Amino acid sequence: MDIEELSTEFEIIRGQLRSYILRITASPSDTDDIVQDTYLKAHEKLDTFREESSLKTWLFAIASNLAKDNLRARRRWTEDVTDICRAEALSHKGFIAEAMNIRMTSAQGHFEIKEHITFCFTCISKSLPLEQQLCLLLKEVYGFKVAEIVTILDSTEAMVKYYLHTGRSKMINVFDGRCALINKEGTCHQCSELNGIYNPKQKLQEELVKIDMVREAEKGDKEHLFDLRMKIIQKIDPFESPAAELQLHHLEHNSKVMEKYLEKVA
Repeated sequence: MDIEELSTEFEIIRGQLRSYILRITASPSDTDDIVQDTYLKAHEKLDTFREESSLKTWLFAIASNLAKDNLRARRRWTEDVTDICRAEALSHKGFIAEAMNIRMTSAQGHFEIKEHITFCFTCISKSLPLEQQLCLLLKEVYGFKVAEIVTILDSTEAMVKYYLHTGRSKMINVFDGRCALINKEGTCHQCSELNGIYNPKQKLQEELVKIDMVREAEKGDKEHLFDLRMKIIQKIDPFESPAAELQLHHLEHNSKVMEKYLEKVA
Protein backbone atom coordinates (compact mmCIF):
# COMPACT_ATOMS: atom_id res chain seq x y z
CA MET A 1 0.00 0.00 0.00
CA ASP A 2 1.27 3.46 -0.86
CA ILE A 3 0.52 6.84 0.74
CA GLU A 4 -2.18 7.71 -1.77
CA GLU A 5 -4.04 4.48 -1.06
CA LEU A 6 -3.69 5.07 2.68
CA SER A 7 -5.12 8.57 2.37
CA THR A 8 -8.05 7.36 0.31
CA GLU A 9 -8.89 4.52 2.67
CA PHE A 10 -8.37 6.70 5.74
CA GLU A 11 -11.01 9.16 4.54
CA ILE A 12 -13.47 6.29 4.16
CA ILE A 13 -12.81 5.15 7.73
CA ARG A 14 -12.38 8.60 9.31
CA GLY A 15 -16.04 9.00 10.35
CA GLN A 16 -16.09 5.74 12.31
CA LEU A 17 -12.70 6.45 13.86
CA ARG A 18 -13.85 9.90 14.93
CA SER A 19 -17.05 8.69 16.57
CA TYR A 20 -15.16 5.83 18.25
CA ILE A 21 -12.58 8.16 19.78
CA LEU A 22 -15.25 10.63 20.89
CA ARG A 23 -17.09 7.85 22.70
CA ILE A 24 -13.86 6.92 24.48
CA THR A 25 -12.63 10.39 25.42
CA ALA A 26 -15.91 12.37 25.58
CA SER A 27 -13.84 15.30 24.28
CA PRO A 28 -14.41 16.71 20.76
CA SER A 29 -11.06 18.54 20.79
CA ASP A 30 -9.08 15.52 21.99
CA THR A 31 -10.90 13.43 19.39
CA ASP A 32 -9.79 15.53 16.45
CA ASP A 33 -6.20 15.57 17.75
CA ILE A 34 -6.15 11.78 18.10
CA VAL A 35 -7.69 11.20 14.68
CA GLN A 36 -5.08 13.45 13.10
CA ASP A 37 -2.29 11.74 15.06
CA THR A 38 -3.65 8.36 13.92
CA TYR A 39 -3.19 9.36 10.30
CA LEU A 40 0.30 10.74 10.95
CA LYS A 41 1.32 7.58 12.81
CA ALA A 42 -0.09 5.38 10.04
CA HIS A 43 1.76 7.46 7.46
CA GLU A 44 4.99 7.09 9.44
CA LYS A 45 4.59 3.34 10.03
CA LEU A 46 3.04 2.38 6.69
CA ASP A 47 5.98 0.12 5.83
CA THR A 48 5.10 -2.03 8.88
CA PHE A 49 1.56 -2.76 7.62
CA ARG A 50 1.80 -6.33 6.29
CA GLU A 51 -1.90 -6.76 5.50
CA GLU A 52 -2.17 -9.54 8.09
CA SER A 53 -5.26 -7.66 9.24
CA SER A 54 -7.52 -5.21 7.43
CA LEU A 55 -6.41 -1.59 7.17
CA LYS A 56 -9.45 -0.64 9.26
CA THR A 57 -8.32 -2.97 12.06
CA TRP A 58 -4.78 -1.57 11.87
CA LEU A 59 -5.99 2.03 12.03
CA PHE A 60 -8.31 1.29 14.95
CA ALA A 61 -5.35 -0.29 16.75
CA ILE A 62 -3.29 2.86 16.30
CA ALA A 63 -6.19 5.08 17.38
CA SER A 64 -6.93 2.89 20.42
CA ASN A 65 -3.32 3.11 21.61
CA LEU A 66 -3.31 6.87 21.22
CA ALA A 67 -6.61 7.15 23.09
CA LYS A 68 -5.29 4.95 25.91
CA ASP A 69 -2.22 7.19 26.19
CA ASN A 70 -4.52 10.21 26.34
CA LEU A 71 -6.58 8.72 29.17
CA ARG A 72 -3.89 6.90 31.10
CA ALA A 73 -3.50 9.52 33.82
CA ARG A 74 -7.20 10.40 34.07
CA ARG A 75 -9.64 8.90 36.51
CA ARG A 76 -12.68 7.03 35.25
CA TRP A 77 -16.07 8.71 35.58
CA THR A 78 -18.64 7.56 38.13
CA GLU A 79 -21.89 5.73 37.38
CA ASP A 80 -23.92 8.71 38.61
CA VAL A 81 -22.27 11.06 36.11
CA THR A 82 -25.64 12.15 34.72
CA ASP A 83 -26.89 13.12 38.20
CA ILE A 84 -23.75 15.12 38.96
CA CYS A 85 -23.83 16.94 35.63
CA ARG A 86 -27.56 17.59 35.77
CA ALA A 87 -27.22 19.29 39.16
CA GLU A 88 -24.37 21.44 37.87
CA ALA A 89 -26.30 22.38 34.72
CA LEU A 90 -29.32 23.50 36.74
CA SER A 91 -27.13 25.73 38.89
CA HIS A 92 -25.41 27.25 35.83
CA LYS A 93 -27.80 29.72 34.21
CA GLY A 94 -25.71 30.08 31.08
CA PHE A 95 -25.85 26.37 30.24
CA ILE A 96 -29.56 26.21 29.39
CA ALA A 97 -29.37 29.57 27.58
CA GLU A 98 -26.52 28.31 25.40
CA ALA A 99 -28.30 25.02 24.75
CA MET A 100 -31.59 26.73 23.84
CA ASN A 101 -29.75 29.02 21.43
CA ILE A 102 -28.29 25.97 19.69
CA ARG A 103 -31.72 24.33 19.71
CA MET A 104 -33.31 27.35 18.01
CA THR A 105 -30.58 28.31 15.52
CA SER A 106 -28.60 25.21 14.53
CA ALA A 107 -29.42 22.67 11.84
CA GLN A 108 -27.85 20.16 14.25
CA GLY A 109 -29.71 21.42 17.30
CA HIS A 110 -32.66 19.04 17.35
CA PHE A 111 -33.40 16.96 20.42
CA GLU A 112 -34.58 13.39 20.09
CA ILE A 113 -34.76 10.84 22.87
CA LYS A 114 -32.85 8.26 20.81
CA GLU A 115 -29.99 10.78 20.48
CA HIS A 116 -29.86 11.21 24.23
CA ILE A 117 -29.81 7.44 24.68
CA THR A 118 -26.51 7.39 22.77
CA PHE A 119 -25.22 10.34 24.78
CA CYS A 120 -26.09 8.58 28.02
CA PHE A 121 -24.25 5.44 26.92
CA THR A 122 -21.11 7.47 26.14
CA CYS A 123 -21.11 9.04 29.59
CA ILE A 124 -21.89 5.93 31.63
CA SER A 125 -19.51 3.68 29.67
CA LYS A 126 -16.70 5.92 30.91
CA SER A 127 -17.31 4.45 34.37
CA LEU A 128 -16.09 1.07 33.09
CA PRO A 129 -12.43 0.08 33.27
CA LEU A 130 -10.91 1.34 30.03
CA GLU A 131 -10.30 -2.09 28.46
CA GLN A 132 -13.92 -3.08 29.06
CA GLN A 133 -15.14 0.15 27.49
CA LEU A 134 -12.97 -0.33 24.40
CA CYS A 135 -14.00 -3.96 23.91
CA LEU A 136 -17.66 -3.10 24.30
CA LEU A 137 -17.48 -0.29 21.76
CA LEU A 138 -15.46 -2.30 19.26
CA LYS A 139 -17.76 -5.34 19.41
CA GLU A 140 -21.22 -3.94 20.11
CA VAL A 141 -21.09 -0.62 18.25
CA TYR A 142 -18.47 -1.01 15.51
CA GLY A 143 -19.00 -4.69 14.74
CA PHE A 144 -15.46 -6.03 15.09
CA LYS A 145 -15.04 -9.74 15.67
CA VAL A 146 -13.31 -11.01 18.80
CA ALA A 147 -10.21 -11.98 16.78
CA GLU A 148 -10.00 -8.46 15.38
CA ILE A 149 -10.35 -6.93 18.85
CA VAL A 150 -7.50 -9.16 20.02
CA THR A 151 -5.35 -7.54 17.33
CA ILE A 152 -6.57 -4.00 17.97
CA LEU A 153 -5.91 -4.15 21.72
CA ASP A 154 -2.92 -6.51 21.53
CA SER A 155 -4.67 -8.82 23.97
CA THR A 156 -5.74 -12.46 24.12
CA GLU A 157 -9.02 -14.06 23.12
CA ALA A 158 -9.70 -15.08 26.73
CA MET A 159 -9.18 -11.53 28.03
CA VAL A 160 -11.26 -9.91 25.30
CA LYS A 161 -14.14 -12.29 26.03
CA TYR A 162 -13.77 -11.54 29.75
CA TYR A 163 -13.81 -7.77 29.14
CA LEU A 164 -16.86 -8.11 26.91
CA HIS A 165 -18.77 -10.20 29.43
CA THR A 166 -17.96 -8.05 32.45
CA GLY A 167 -18.43 -4.74 30.60
CA ARG A 168 -21.74 -5.79 29.12
CA SER A 169 -23.01 -7.14 32.46
CA LYS A 170 -22.02 -3.96 34.26
CA MET A 171 -23.76 -1.70 31.73
CA ILE A 172 -26.92 -3.84 31.76
CA ASN A 173 -27.08 -3.56 35.56
CA VAL A 174 -26.47 0.19 35.52
CA PHE A 175 -29.19 0.83 32.94
CA ASP A 176 -31.61 -1.52 34.67
CA GLY A 177 -31.27 0.47 37.88
CA ARG A 178 -31.11 3.95 36.38
CA CYS A 179 -32.96 4.19 33.07
CA ALA A 180 -36.60 5.14 33.58
CA LEU A 181 -37.29 4.40 29.92
CA ILE A 182 -36.84 0.67 30.55
CA ASN A 183 -37.60 0.40 34.27
CA LYS A 184 -40.50 2.15 35.99
CA GLU A 185 -38.38 2.33 39.13
CA GLY A 186 -35.40 3.81 37.28
CA THR A 187 -33.92 6.90 38.88
CA CYS A 188 -32.94 8.77 35.68
CA HIS A 189 -35.65 10.61 33.77
CA GLN A 190 -33.33 12.92 31.85
CA CYS A 191 -34.45 11.78 28.38
CA SER A 192 -38.05 12.70 29.20
CA GLU A 193 -37.05 15.78 31.18
CA LEU A 194 -34.88 17.23 28.41
CA ASN A 195 -37.45 16.36 25.76
CA GLY A 196 -39.93 18.48 27.72
CA ILE A 197 -37.49 21.41 27.72
CA TYR A 198 -36.50 21.27 24.06
CA ASN A 199 -39.77 19.98 22.57
CA PRO A 200 -42.50 21.38 24.87
CA LYS A 201 -45.29 20.88 22.31
CA GLN A 202 -44.36 17.30 21.56
CA LYS A 203 -46.39 14.44 22.96
CA LEU A 204 -43.87 12.43 24.92
CA GLN A 205 -45.70 9.10 24.85
CA GLU A 206 -45.98 9.23 21.06
CA GLU A 207 -42.23 9.71 20.83
CA LEU A 208 -41.48 6.92 23.28
CA VAL A 209 -43.49 4.30 21.40
CA LYS A 210 -41.32 4.94 18.33
CA ILE A 211 -38.36 3.44 20.19
CA ASP A 212 -38.15 -0.37 20.11
CA MET A 213 -36.31 -0.44 23.41
CA VAL A 214 -39.18 1.31 25.20
CA ARG A 215 -41.85 -0.88 23.60
CA GLU A 216 -39.98 -4.03 24.63
CA ALA A 217 -39.19 -2.89 28.18
CA GLU A 218 -42.13 -4.57 29.91
CA LYS A 219 -40.99 -8.00 28.67
CA GLY A 220 -38.06 -7.70 31.07
CA ASP A 221 -35.37 -9.32 28.89
CA LYS A 222 -32.38 -7.22 29.95
CA GLU A 223 -29.98 -8.72 27.41
CA HIS A 224 -32.39 -8.00 24.56
CA LEU A 225 -32.96 -4.45 25.79
CA PHE A 226 -29.22 -3.87 25.81
CA ASP A 227 -28.97 -5.13 22.23
CA LEU A 228 -31.74 -2.73 21.20
CA ARG A 229 -29.86 0.11 22.87
CA MET A 230 -26.76 -0.84 20.89
CA LYS A 231 -28.74 -0.78 17.64
CA ILE A 232 -29.75 2.80 18.37
CA ILE A 233 -26.14 3.77 18.99
CA GLN A 234 -24.89 2.02 15.86
CA LYS A 235 -27.16 4.17 13.68
CA ILE A 236 -26.11 7.54 15.08
CA ASP A 237 -22.96 9.44 14.21
CA PRO A 238 -22.41 11.89 17.11
CA PHE A 239 -20.77 14.39 14.75
CA GLU A 240 -23.20 14.19 11.84
CA SER A 241 -26.65 13.60 13.31
CA PRO A 242 -29.43 16.23 13.42
CA ALA A 243 -28.72 16.62 17.15
CA ALA A 244 -24.92 16.68 16.93
CA GLU A 245 -24.22 20.28 17.97
CA LEU A 246 -26.64 20.15 20.89
CA GLN A 247 -25.32 16.82 22.17
CA LEU A 248 -21.68 17.88 21.78
CA HIS A 249 -22.50 20.97 23.83
CA HIS A 250 -23.88 18.71 26.56
CA LEU A 251 -20.85 16.42 26.33
CA GLU A 252 -18.37 19.28 26.70
CA HIS A 253 -20.32 20.40 29.78
CA ASN A 254 -20.18 16.91 31.31
CA SER A 255 -16.46 16.59 30.60
CA LYS A 256 -15.68 19.85 32.38
CA VAL A 257 -17.95 19.03 35.31
CA MET A 258 -16.49 15.55 35.79
CA GLU A 259 -12.92 16.80 35.58
CA LYS A 260 -13.58 19.28 38.40
CA TYR A 261 -15.62 16.74 40.39
CA LEU A 262 -12.93 14.04 40.21
CA GLU A 263 -10.23 16.51 41.23
CA LYS A 264 -12.36 17.52 44.21
CA VAL A 265 -12.96 13.97 45.47
CA ALA A 266 -9.43 12.72 44.74
